[in-house]
Amino acid sequence: MINLSQKSIKIKAEAVNKADAISQAGKLLIENGNMQPGYISSMMEREKVAHTYLGNGIAIPHGLPKDRDLILETGISVVQIPAGVEWNPGEQVYLVVGIAAKSDEHLEILSNLTHVLDDEPTIQRLSKTTNPDDIIACLTNQTSNGNGANATETELAKNEFTKAVDVTILGKTGLHARPATVLVNVAKEFESEIQLRYGSQTANAKSLVSLLKLGVEGGQTVRLMAQGKDEDAALASLRREIEAGLGEEAEETSTVTLGRALTFESPAVPGIAASPGLAIAPLFQFKRGKIVFEHTAKDPAAEETRLRQAVETGKAQLQDLYEEVKARSGAGKAAIFLAHQEFLGDPELLADAVNHLQDQRSAAWAWQQVYEQRASALEQLKDPLLAGRAADLRDVGRRVLRLLADTVEDEPVLPSAPVILIAEDLTPSDTAGLDPTLILGFCTAYGGPTSHSAIIARSLDIPAIVGAGPAVLDLTDGTRCILDGESGNLYPRPSEADLGTARAAQQDLQTLREKEQLARFQPAIMTDGHRLEVVANIGAAVEAEQAVNAGAEGVGLLRTEFLFLNRSEPPSEEEQFAAYTQMAEALNGLPLIIRTLDIGGDKSVPYLNLPSEENPFLGVRGIRLCLQRPDLFRPQLRAIYRAAQTGSVKIMFPMIATLEELQAAKQIAEELRLAIGAPPVDIGMMIEVPSAVLMANEFAQEVDFFSIGTNDLTQYVLAMDRGHPVLAKQADGLHPAVLRMIHQTVQAATAAGKWVGVCGGMAGDPKGAAILAGLGVAELSISIPSVAAVKAKLRSLSLSQTQDLAKRALNCRNAQEVRNLV
Repeated sequence: MINLSQKSIKIKAEAVNKADAISQAGKLLIENGNMQPGYISSMMEREKVAHTYLGNGIAIPHGLPKDRDLILETGISVVQIPAGVEWNPGEQVYLVVGIAAKSDEHLEILSNLTHVLDDEPTIQRLSKTTNPDDIIACLTNQTSNGNGANATETELAKNEFTKAVDVTILGKTGLHARPATVLVNVAKEFESEIQLRYGSQTANAKSLVSLLKLGVEGGQTVRLMAQGKDEDAALASLRREIEAGLGEEAEETSTVTLGRALTFESPAVPGIAASPGLAIAPLFQFKRGKIVFEHTAKDPAAEETRLRQAVETGKAQLQDLYEEVKARSGAGKAAIFLAHQEFLGDPELLADAVNHLQDQRSAAWAWQQVYEQRASALEQLKDPLLAGRAADLRDVGRRVLRLLADTVEDEPVLPSAPVILIAEDLTPSDTAGLDPTLILGFCTAYGGPTSHSAIIARSLDIPAIVGAGPAVLDLTDGTRCILDGESGNLYPRPSEADLGTARAAQQDLQTLREKEQLARFQPAIMTDGHRLEVVANIGAAVEAEQAVNAGAEGVGLLRTEFLFLNRSEPPSEEEQFAAYTQMAEALNGLPLIIRTLDIGGDKSVPYLNLPSEENPFLGVRGIRLCLQRPDLFRPQLRAIYRAAQTGSVKIMFPMIATLEELQAAKQIAEELRLAIGAPPVDIGMMIEVPSAVLMANEFAQEVDFFSIGTNDLTQYVLAMDRGHPVLAKQADGLHPAVLRMIHQTVQAATAAGKWVGVCGGMAGDPKGAAILAGLGVAELSISIPSVAAVKAKLRSLSLSQTQDLAKRALNCRNAQEVRNLV
């Protein structure tokens, strides 16, 4: 824990501007031996590239990572400015929390700050207090007394106003969002300070969030207290409003609005929403040209050299593409390009192509024959999971073929002006190469919302529609359109009125995104006080800090495969220990759930020399591979247990289908833990297959938590691969069959006193997040770019609304009916 003392705090300060405030915070850090003077300049530079305003009058100035050598010892300082200082236009700051962190120890302070951001009375008290110990207690989480009551509440209880009246809250639903809003609006009409006491808790009656956190149920008695020149009038008026029902004559509506409800005059070409956003631009057809090459060549040896060089160049290109997408959108979104590299690393594929060089065939001809034969064979398989890999193989094959071609007409020349792209379908390589400044959106005739291209589009923030049908290809180049990626509709030749509506919606959306970013550190507390934990999925060590900076409250899924892919031998125990420790330290006490190695299915590792399987998705993958390969499993578990001593680490086993698999994995883990002498950690399991759902009551007795992988669960429940060119459109996680599986899992966990998280794509979709909240899911683990938007959406809903939505969704007959609910 960071040491915070009175000498680190400046009370009753004044600041002429933001720079002055930062300088004062920096000088405290210098005086206390935390940093060198030059780090103040770094703190000023940080303001030019990032937001340090958290919200509700709190800012956290800190320096750039490149200047951490100027930090002598991690520490923080607090400058209280009762009169406030303008941080950015429209932002007043009263508490400046200066941070000098050698690594990421300060994240503990940020975690504590998120708990008071929505607590207006606490923030007001801290900005005016003359006792530095108040601030120390808040920022170091020393907020409880011997009776378990909150320190803030205890202080308020001591200062109860003399004028008070007891009243009973009418109605069945209590003081939820709507009646609380009525009460707040009435209270704000009076100058007096007004508080509402419920049990041992006291809230500011002029703050909606403060009131909601009390959780007042219908029929309960509360105490209204007022102090000021109009205190009597205030109490009388508030009592009348409460006794009149606070406007609760009708039952609370269950309507849930999760997105924009735009209405256009122009007829729509309907598709499937794949990436949210709104685009207005002329169309441009994405048409593949020809890759021209000679079929014969005179020198087989020279052609073999060309072929091998082209394959190696293709690998290098894919590595560059992986790094580019990873840096921009995270390892999870980029992982498809590691899989593409594995295709090119297949020795049989290359050997077959070399054999085709006989009879003076060219390298290009031989290569095309081999990859097309294999892709065609994949398409013919009855298993849709495997059949869907044909598109990926063709994507990789064409990449190498272009390198071998005499003339390449495969790359469409895009216009210099912004467009909406129309295509039959887009490969992952196509999508990753799109320039968001020129491609304002795209619409494909085929594909599904969970295809690799759709996932990459979301990471690039490009609005997208998929599965619109072949008729969309009949639209001519230059046709002006509105593309609504949220509703999944394309509007060709819109009227001027429609264009005006769309432009206004674009501006509103931009404003909303900016607000979401500013509020990203606030917890996901729903309007009736229920809180969901929003954490991140990550696939690389550096993403831990990125996740916290994006507002995530920890890591709900660490994909450890990144340590095993794109190399010639498995990582050592020490290498894994170093990576896990780096992430645990970066999170600084926030949870880190590490999933053990999940290789198999569409993720292969050549150096493991795994036998070929006719159906790898139903073969040795996930925990089955770990149990068969203790040389991989045991070092990983030892590394995790060792790293767990540096942070809040949990273990999660993937692809559990039977009790025997789970028990075997737990037995090995416990044996290694005892050998190391490490303390116990929570152990959970993924719910990804129907058998795990049907046995959830039994599994819940064996684990500390469940995490539902909705992507795999959807595939196995519906027997549809999300990448299949025909079936992907139907592989929707919002299908009632999938939702009923989730519901059954939550019921089993709740009965056993265990919690359930979701770490699949559904959790990052506002519609999915709302339904999951209503089903009783406690944690949503999502991609880093989605954190701010999902938290903001949850803060706009009540638990009762989402529960009603979930109940209706469970009774639907198909995925479209579920989507129509919202």
